[in-house]
Amino acid sequence: MVDLPDTRLDRLGIGIGLKLCAVLAFVVMGGLIKATGEAVPVGEVVFFRSFFAVPIMIGYLAYVGQLRDGIRTARPLGHLWRGMIGTTAMGLMFLSLTLLPLPEVTALQYATPIFIVILAAVMLGERIRLFRMTAVTMGLVGVVIVLWPRLGDVGTGANGEALGAGLMMGSALAAALAQVQVRSLVATERPATVALYFSLSSTLISLATLPFGWVWPAPWVVALLVTCGLIGGVGQLCLSASYRFAPASTIAPFDYASIFFATAIGVVFFGEVPTAHTIVGAAIVIAAGILIIWRERQLGKDRDAAKQARQPPV
Repeated sequence: MVDLPDTRLDRLGIGIGLKLCAVLAFVVMGGLIKATGEAVPVGEVVFFRSFFAVPIMIGYLAYVGQLRDGIRTARPLGHLWRGMIGTTAMGLMFLSLTLLPLPEVTALQYATPIFIVILAAVMLGERIRLFRMTAVTMGLVGVVIVLWPRLGDVGTGANGEALGAGLMMGSALAAALAQVQVRSLVATERPATVALYFSLSSTLISLATLPFGWVWPAPWVVALLVTCGLIGGVGQLCLSASYRFAPASTIAPFDYASIFFATAIGVVFFGEVPTAHTIVGAAIVIAAGILIIWRERQLGKDRDAAKQARQPPV
């Protein structure tokens, strides 16, 4: 085995560090949103989250000299469609945060990669072979385990937890649909452009909820919501930057560090101790997700090798 050069190892370390910073930022953002409780309508929360992320992204693009390229797009309708789906996913998740413990919301969010595989097969015609089908089935079993305590609450309205679980599953499905759309967009658009236009579109879409009862929040709530937007913007930048230093397949498994961050925040600030169902189910879903990531990486290597084999000799 050939050792990687120090510079390569350094770049991988930076990429992993940036991904962990992004994961932590998004979990902290979720905790702040949960702390606002039901003080403001969810559409208003989405507005703060999206609007205050925009200047962070624009400032960064201007700093690195990519503002003009970042704003330029040839697919405005594609960005609008992605924004509508992504905003729906965001709103459903924010609602679920008011009804479920933070670790449980995080665990259910892991269903998104499972849904991506299924939707990619249906919408993009990608083939699902036995290995990935087994991993998908395994992940769905894990999701059911996390949901199991809530299934008995259906129709009882027990603290709205059954509703919260349903909302979070809807959020995971919408997020998967948004990611499938992103796969199409990044074929012609820069990742920074996709992120910027998502924040812009979700800001405008959230304004459509203004007639449905926005409120003038207390100063401490405003501070939390503005912080949510700023942290969300920083998290998005860290996420985009991480892919410049390390392959997606290398840093993707670090998404699952969010369960540790969410558990710590949930226990310390909200007194939410994860249940055995959450722990076991999340572990199964994480294992399934890592298997899917590993398989995608192997398929990527096979495709690269096939391309090289087809190249004529020089």
